[in-house]
Amino acid sequence: MNQTRSQWHYPAGYLIVVSIIFIWSAIAPYDRFTWYLESFPVMIVIPLLILTYQKFRLTNLLYALIAIHCVILLIGGHYTYAKVPFFDLLREYWQFSRNNYDRIGHLAQGFVPAIAIRELLLRTSPLQAGKWLVAIIVFSCLGISATYEILEWGVAAFTGEAADSFLGTQGDPWDTQKDMFCAFIGTVASLLMLSKWHDKFLSAFAKPPVA
Repeated sequence: MNQTRSQWHYPAGYLIVVSIIFIWSAIAPYDRFTWYLESFPVMIVIPLLILTYQKFRLTNLLYALIAIHCVILLIGGHYTYAKVPFFDLLREYWQFSRNNYDRIGHLAQGFVPAIAIRELLLRTSPLQAGKWLVAIIVFSCLGISATYEILEWGVAAFTGEAADSFLGTQGDPWDTQKDMFCAFIGTVASLLMLSKWHDKFLSAFAKPPVA
């Protein structure tokens, strides 16, 4: 996959897929209020990426990761994270105590932003690959996860029972801490698995701008 060769083809393909999933997700979701809450990030990110595509095009790797994250959010929004059918089957087969789809969502909450933050820092700041970059990415992703948990708490406090599906704690008093730990694991896994591959995509940008 070559950034200069593909130009807009891959991002356009990802956009089409996300758009199709978005339409499906919006049709008769389990809980409309939860759907709005879970889908809201997609409604913000996709238009933003379209508007900034010409001025600040991202790597195709990052576009792909963002598309995957959008699909995860839209599936969770359609069914709610506690009722995704395939993960209900896994719960029954493996005798899990809960539907674990939300754990996938929180892993993605670290896995995808890690590469997004890495790309933005390497292309718009004097930072270079190394320990400091890794530390900044890890703590930034944990900050994003903590912010999201605070947002969930705020919505729940404001709307009461209407936000139960959005919280998705499924009776686990340690759900918030486990969600943040999943984001941490996702961040570390992303950096270990994708950093070198990401560097190859970044090499297509000969002279990255410095803020």
